[in-house]
Amino acid sequence: MAMAGVRLRSVSGRLNPLAKALPAVLSRLVAPALALVLLLSQGAAAQAALPQGNAVKDPAAILRNALPIHAPDLQELQHRLESTSDDLRAKRWSALANTVRRSQALLGTRRAAMLEQFGADQQAEASALLDQLGNQLQTLAAASEAEQRDPFLDARRAALSTIGQAETLLVGTFPYPIPEEFEALPRLLGRATVVISTNKGDLTAVVDGYNAPLTAGAFVDLAQKGFYDGLPFTRAEDFYVLQTGDPEGPTEGYIDPKTKLERTVPLEIRVPGDGPPFYNQTFEDLGMFKAEPVLPFATLGTLGWAHSDEQLDDGSSQFFFFLYEAELTPAGLNLVDGRYSAFGYVVDGFDVLEELSVDDRIVKMRVIEGAGNLQPHG
Repeated sequence: MAMAGVRLRSVSGRLNPLAKALPAVLSRLVAPALALVLLLSQGAAAQAALPQGNAVKDPAAILRNALPIHAPDLQELQHRLESTSDDLRAKRWSALANTVRRSQALLGTRRAAMLEQFGADQQAEASALLDQLGNQLQTLAAASEAEQRDPFLDARRAALSTIGQAETLLVGTFPYPIPEEFEALPRLLGRATVVISTNKGDLTAVVDGYNAPLTAGAFVDLAQKGFYDGLPFTRAEDFYVLQTGDPEGPTEGYIDPKTKLERTVPLEIRVPGDGPPFYNQTFEDLGMFKAEPVLPFATLGTLGWAHSDEQLDDGSSQFFFFLYEAELTPAGLNLVDGRYSAFGYVVDGFDVLEELSVDDRIVKMRVIEGAGNLQPHG
């Protein structure tokens, strides 16, 4: 059976998206000579397209940044703490201590303004979260003064989690309309957490309907229907993708029992500051050769929706885990962002993900949070 998805050249002669978009790709290279050497050295056996490097590779950070909110003070605190990674790697403890002190000062001077952004029914919870954040920043300050790496990491992780909880409270109504032409498709108007149980263990993923409502909606709808339970992984390429979702039999996707037709989902990509997602248009189509999506393929376990080489809107049920490998991702070379819909991220179970192959299968999927955000249609 032909397999919908990200196609690469192999000995069987599948299409390579690099060959289809070479001019656009070359225009995005920061170091063309290095990129060409890397590409030529891999050959057909490697089969690993090299995605664009991205400064933010932590799925939790990407999800925080992708929330549809405007909270300058909270987000400034978040970004300050996230930016400490370089100083921590270089053991610049005085710089780390200074960043934490400035973050404490920001929280102290802007606390009242931060609270004003929350609704009356959220004030008590928001106030408690900011108090908790203040305590966590004190712990972070102590770790930086004592030059203790692991306690610093633990305290930073806790503080960022608290900021993320507060930012989530600020999300209001769904931020944009979905085109009427997709009225019949399910949509996820928010986020959902899904446990993907495999024969090797469990993965936990957060699916983001704020930025990919139709793709995330189709995925959660099928997960709730038990569609993925028992399906094998049909494609595994080191450092690139692990794909599943192809049902048994002649069809390659989900057949709607009402229409008796395969349900398809459009390519859906949202760009920061541009309102609703773009549908059925790649970055090349739009002339956006340097754009980055709100949900980038920038970390191990990015969830992507598969479609064929011939069409952008024929993805139905097959999806892939992007197997990000930092050593194989030079900045500026990207064949995934802007060509496929990312709709979520694995947040736990990375050791399991790295062990999975075509010899394995999904045992069961469970939506453990956010199921109420799914609407069966418009």
